[in-house]
Amino acid sequence: MTALNPNESSRTWRHYSRTPAVQLFVSDQDGRAGALVGERAAGFPLAVHPCEPDAEIDPSGLPGFAAAIIEVAADSPASIQRFQTLAKHSRTPLIAAVREAPLALVRSLVRAGAHDVLPLPIELAEIEASLVPLRDKLAQQSTSEVSRGKLVAVIKSAGGSGATSLLGQLAIRHAECEAALGRQTCLIDFDVQFGDAAFQLGLRPKLSLADLVEAGRRLDGDLLRATVTEHASGLKVIAAPSDMMPLESLSSDQMLDIVDLATSEFATVFLDLPSNWSNWSLSAVARSDLVLLITEISVQALRQARRQLDLICSQDLEDLEIRVVANRCQSRLFKQIRSADIRKALGRDITYMVADDEAVMRAAVEQGVPISQIKRRSAVSRDIEVLRSGMIAALGLEH
Repeated sequence: MTALNPNESSRTWRHYSRTPAVQLFVSDQDGRAGALVGERAAGFPLAVHPCEPDAEIDPSGLPGFAAAIIEVAADSPASIQRFQTLAKHSRTPLIAAVREAPLALVRSLVRAGAHDVLPLPIELAEIEASLVPLRDKLAQQSTSEVSRGKLVAVIKSAGGSGATSLLGQLAIRHAECEAALGRQTCLIDFDVQFGDAAFQLGLRPKLSLADLVEAGRRLDGDLLRATVTEHASGLKVIAAPSDMMPLESLSSDQMLDIVDLATSEFATVFLDLPSNWSNWSLSAVARSDLVLLITEISVQALRQARRQLDLICSQDLEDLEIRVVANRCQSRLFKQIRSADIRKALGRDITYMVADDEAVMRAAVEQGVPISQIKRRSAVSRDIEVLRSGMIAALGLEH
């Protein structure tokens, strides 16, 4: 059920909801760096990782830190190249630490992307002065979060639960209603291996999530909107890659860059997440304002749903707003499985139930249209409206 990237620790996503640390990659020849363990600079806790100036540092381990201070040996081309490579592949602010750095090297490091260049041996006061601008920038970003759009993550108890079809119908209904209020809605298909949300909505996108990932530092709001394919309802869709991507090929840093851009561009953003967990999908869930767990009413599906809930709680995310949606509900099932049994299996109540109307849903998916165009009044359409109303209340959206 999980595919956690061994190159990313659980800290990678946890740091996004806590005070981020500053990581020091230094050799500590004079012992001064060791004295910084447990200290704070500009409000950031300092974490020291002793290593040689040319030892390999995996860039996928940097996301989630406020900054990284990296020792550079002025007389070592390998050490200089290490810093340049990290600066190229990571969005985490990097600070170089150099002993008796020549002016030409300082200029070279700054051109490569160094936020600052500090002298060695390392001093707490120097670190403090270097980090203050970063602290102020993060504070400004935190203030701007107030005006950001709402993020809704959709996870599944298991594949085949009809979650993508249900999400598609929920998203286009929400987009129709939001458009009347002058607000836009986006659906991002992060199921990088089996995602077909765009296909189920009758769309044939030319660009996809893969184009945003490949953009790297060129990623901005204009590129994000250029990648969008628009549904007739007004829903903006960023499709899953046309070719399968390994889950570990996407990092938490890349995912959160895309999500943060999307929530700055759109009032509501839905994320269709893969069934298998990874560090970046945990980051997405941790970042969300609301999580919808979609399951079916069967012993196996409820067991898998409970495992998903237990995993989330085990990662210190029990405070998330999580609501369980039972999809494809048939009245006969409740003669076989009692409500008390469902509550016991899940450890919580089901929040929403969506009726099973396979013929209507299949026709809507095949034509890429809202259910209401297939059948004006249906049980499944009514249940989706109840789900949307609950979602709006949970997100605090004006309507």
